[in-house]
Amino acid sequence: MSDSNNSEAKDHPIIDGAEYRRVMGHFPTGVTVVTALADGVPVGVAIGSFASISMDPPLVGFFLGNTSNSAEGLRDAGSFCVNILAHDQLALCGSMASKADDKFSGWQWAPSPGTGSPTFSGIHAFIDCKLQEVVQAGDHDLYIGRVLALDTVDDTPPMVFYKGQYGTFGTPG
Repeated sequence: MSDSNNSEAKDHPIIDGAEYRRVMGHFPTGVTVVTALADGVPVGVAIGSFASISMDPPLVGFFLGNTSNSAEGLRDAGSFCVNILAHDQLALCGSMASKADDKFSGWQWAPSPGTGSPTFSGIHAFIDCKLQEVVQAGDHDLYIGRVLALDTVDDTPPMVFYKGQYGTFGTPG
């Protein structure tokens, strides 16, 4: 083996996918549902990889698998709303994580104040955004949004995902 191949293996070792998922599962994340209206049709997906990116300008982002059925609708919409789920919204999370053709069947929603994207009742908070950029990052894409409106909605504890389980953190305050 040449030195360049040996260096490549050392700099980029093969990581087992199951081990990667197991270890990363030790990092607790909040649970969100990102929604949009693509040609007037609601689009939604459950997301655990949501983060604040910048305060000036106000930017947030989330990662979505680049083969997701929801990717095209989210890109085409040009805007999105992040619904931060409350601890008791596991059924909503399950619907939005599914591959169902109509994930919104049976769920009532209202338009968000900035973009008109769907927001659900009982959520913990929302962040309404204009899509600023989509950056490819391996097998996922990073969606970056410029915040147009945001607010807390309900003071119930948020939903948290940790080691493959959904739960909560904190108490109503």
